[in-house]
Amino acid sequence: MSVNVISHRSLKSFYSRHPMAKASLVAWYKEVSLARWQTLHDLKSQFPSADYVGDERVVFDIGGNKYRIVARVAYAPWYRVMIKFVGSHADCDRIDARTI
Repeated sequence: MSVNVISHRSLKSFYSRHPMAKASLVAWYKEVSLARWQTLHDLKSQFPSADYVGDERVVFDIGGNKYRIVARVAYAPWYRVMIKFVGSHADCDRIDARTI
């Protein structure tokens, strides 16, 4: 079983408005969909720049840190990543990633 990425629609919505982000977001989605993370350590092994911010939320740097995804991650046995936010680095600085 691989990771179920919930709200793929939010990625599509973002890159339809920001076409330069599409390749990076699609690559992230494909990589995450194939993951089998048991723990945050496993996630960090695959995405070293990812930051745990609390409440099972992780901030992923995308496209050379031009974009960010905030997601709530459920490790084994659920294997789910729920996208809570997709935006530019500047947009992410204006939100509270721990509560969004």
